[in-house]
Amino acid sequence: MDIVSIPRPYSVGIFLTYKCSGACRHCLYACSPRWSTDWLSLEDARAILTQLAHMLPAPLFPGRIGVNEGLHFSGGEPFLNFELLLQLTEMARHLGISTIFVETNCFWCTDEVKVRERLTALRTAGLDGILISANPFVLEHVPFERTELAVHIAQEVFGRNVIVYQAFFYEQFRRLGLSGTLSFDEYVKMASPGPGHAELFASGRVPYKFAHLYRHYPARRFFGTSCRQELIRDWHVHVDNYGNFIPGYCGGLSLGDARELDALCRGIDLDRMPVLRALLTDIKALYELGLAFGYQEREGYISRCHLCVDIRRHLAMNGAFQELRPLDFYKRLED
Repeated sequence: MDIVSIPRPYSVGIFLTYKCSGACRHCLYACSPRWSTDWLSLEDARAILTQLAHMLPAPLFPGRIGVNEGLHFSGGEPFLNFELLLQLTEMARHLGISTIFVETNCFWCTDEVKVRERLTALRTAGLDGILISANPFVLEHVPFERTELAVHIAQEVFGRNVIVYQAFFYEQFRRLGLSGTLSFDEYVKMASPGPGHAELFASGRVPYKFAHLYRHYPARRFFGTSCRQELIRDWHVHVDNYGNFIPGYCGGLSLGDARELDALCRGIDLDRMPVLRALLTDIKALYELGLAFGYQEREGYISRCHLCVDIRRHLAMNGAFQELRPLDFYKRLED
């Protein structure tokens, strides 16, 4: 067998669901309202969190959250099921996991009393802080006054443990005096500097929604490179609500079952994962695998990630590959 070792993670995001209140055009994980909820079960959560409790290292700065530190609850939108979020927070804290925060787009922040009650309940349950999304893509479906309300009350409840991601856009929206929602096209017309400050990773939806903004290259330009560094890393990995262990920002790619995380970290068998083997070897190998299943090269690609996700989408729809999960990721890329 060809075995590859997976390092124990030190920064992990747990998806409660892929379902979201919006379908952001830059979303790495193709979240949208069209997903089935399929909430992470408490049984699966306990199996995953129990293993993480003895894997995650003690934080460098106890009690202080960071984007690439500790454990965060995510999605999708975790506040679509507040009771589950509260239960998972209590579970993680009871198991001894420190540095816990949640990510949200603030769609639910319609009332000051409700926001304060929910954030206070989470703080009491053991949540250390919160990451609030602020960017032109969230602004398309979340009124900015909800974001402002969330930031204001979160700072009361969590003090310095509030991350506004990205702070540049939040301050820009405030200077512009925005309220309500704003389409991306309208934002580009009125804002200077504009969306160039956004972190657009060329995987997930970006190649399908913003390809026109980039120069395109033939597939062969990316041959001779592998994705090993992105796939075999220990920071900012994710586990979704189906138990898939997702490396880095590679939505739709599962290294295995995180409910058996201890066994997974001891090594995975590449003989059973030809897509993963190809990605760890050379992107050309993935291209050739795609051709064997009828893939046709596009006129051009904006990045290696674009080439990768496009071939994977074809393979997911035309083959049976256990590492290409969940299948709905590939169906939701153009929502």
